[in-house]
Amino acid sequence: MKTLKFFAIVIPLGLLLVACGSTPPTAAVVKDLDSKEPSGASMPDAGSDFAWMMGQSREDAQGSVTVIVTAQTVNPDADTIEFAVLMDTHSVELDMDLASLSTLTSDSGVTVSGMLWDAPLGGHHGEGTLSFPASVNGVFILDGATQLTLTIRDVDAAERVFTWQQ
Repeated sequence: MKTLKFFAIVIPLGLLLVACGSTPPTAAVVKDLDSKEPSGASMPDAGSDFAWMMGQSREDAQGSVTVIVTAQTVNPDADTIEFAVLMDTHSVELDMDLASLSTLTSDSGVTVSGMLWDAPLGGHHGEGTLSFPASVNGVFILDGATQLTLTIRDVDAAERVFTWQQ
């Protein structure tokens, strides 16, 4: 938990310092920010098939908005699959509902739409939790999956794609 709080403070501060002194990129730049030691609010059991993505972050710095997404709750016993999302900009009003702009797709062919964006709307530095249903017709959406893709549309770029792969 201390690691998550540390990153919640350090990453936006670092992004702020970098963004203030540079021109935002115009091409899609997606970074894999994997850490060696997963962290997060809801860790699965050691035997979980989804520990490979827990606490793992991805970054997309298209346009004038940098978006960092961290897998938080990926657990067959949970009702939702959740991601911590940080957004940073100096020129775009962050007043959009990410749930309505997001889809989650597994490589086993299941796609679900976002169900909740739990964050204050507006401003230039946003932070919140993006939630998706964990099951469709009683089946956990990641059953048999080795890859999970989160797509967010229309946040100062046509599409941002974040992928976690086993």
